Formats: sequence, C-alpha cells, structure tokens
Amino acid sequence: MSLLLPRGRCGAAAARGLLVPRDRARYGTSGSLPGEKKEFLQNGPDLQDFVTGDLSDKNTWAEYKGNLKREKGERLHLPPWLKTKIPMGKNYNKLKNTLRSLNLHTVCEEARCPNIGECWGGGEYATATATIMLMGDTCTRGCRFCSVKTAKNPAPLDPQEPYNTAKAIAEWGLDYVVLTSVDRDDLPDGGAEHFAKTVLHLKERNPKILVECLTPDFRGDLKAVEKVALSGLDVYAHNVETVPALQR
Repeated sequence: MSLLLPRGRCGAAAARGLLVPRDRARYGTSGSLPGEKKEFLQNGPDLQDFVTGDLSDKNTWAEYKGNLKREKGERLHLPPWLKTKIPMGKNYNKLKNTLRSLNLHTVCEEARCPNIGECWGGGEYATATATIMLMGDTCTRGCRFCSVKTAKNPAPLDPQEPYNTAKAIAEWGLDYVVLTSVDRDDLPDGGAEHFAKTVLHLKERNPKILVECLTPDFRGDLKAVEKVALSGLDVYAHNVETVPALQR
C-alpha cells in the first residue's frame, strides 16, 4: 500500500515525499521505511522552498511601523501581510469562465478561500492552479470548520463531470492537478467510481499529467479506497486535519 501523508483540502503545495504505486517495487510494502527513504523525507522541502520571492521592504516585519495595540481613540489596521488583493486578472477570469461553462466546482470557491486570487491569478510566469471539487457543491456532512453547503440528500451526480473536468484541465495546460470532493454518504461507494472515471479521462487526454486524489473517508470502505487507488492516479491523499469532535 502506498504511503499516505496528511493534506488539507486546499491544493496548496505540501511536502511531495509520497510513495505512489510505482514505488512499491523499490521500497516494499512493510511498515518500516528503509534508511534511503527516511532520509529523503527528512530532507524534503521546507517553507523556504515554497516562498516565491522576497517581500518588498514596506511589507516586512522589521519595516512595519503600525500599532499592534490600540490606543484610546485609535483604530487598528491589518498589517500588509494579512491583506489580500481583490481577485481579478486574465488567468482568474479564464478559470472562472471555464468552470462556469462546464458546471464544475472548486474548493477555492466553496470553502471561501482568501487566497483564491493568488492561486487563480497566477502571474506573468506563474501557472494558475485550482483544486477541483467533484460530485457537486453540497456535502452530506456538516463539519463545524467547513463552509461547504450541506444536505442529507444532495443532487444526483453529473454523469458528464469526469469528462468535463478532464476537458477543463486540458485547456489550462497543468502539469499537476488535485482532485477532491464533498462527502457523498448517500452513494453506495461514496463516489469512488466517479473519482476513478475522472482520473481515467484525465490520463487519456494527457498521460504525462500528475493526478492527486484527495479523497473523503468513504466511511471506512476499503473496496472504495482500492477503486480510487488503482485508477491510475499518482498520489493518494486523505484528510486528517481535525479532531473527531469537529467532524459530523
């Protein structure tokens, strides 16, 4: 079985030291990792690897002259590093229009991520990215920390979604894509077959693209897990970012 590392719902960069199916022959399937793999994981990327550039002088901690404690009659303002720009730009509009035309959903929108402008906007030399959320925009669970809509009986799955998702991602020209989903406890397999079909369509359109599936727990159904794991994906990930008391 491949090594699974905890990930958040967002597709933002995380340590990529993951074992995928093709690594099985090299590292085996035992619970203890060989020294070579342990060293690889320990020396993996850190925060500095994901910093794209230096902040301007006015945005650094050292240069910030604003008050951190409110004086009588004063109003505190957010420091510049906590402010985000209004989402806009050519890349942002392109992604948004593509998603709307194909009736697709993203975690970026449904979870009201404040960094949507940065991820979708890309830049002159940056690739705009998005985390596609499969199986609609309504979840069968009501976890306290999440902003996604909930219902006991969401709308039926869109049978064209796997194809439309592959089409959209092909148009964006991405090298790496993250697929996640709402929880669909109303479905017999939790949506595992839907995940597998999406991966299949993606690989048919672009065999070189790396696909990560960030899946729900499928209520512990290992057959559903196996269906996704053997679909042709490159990375299998699962959320373990909260305590049981906050999950419903």
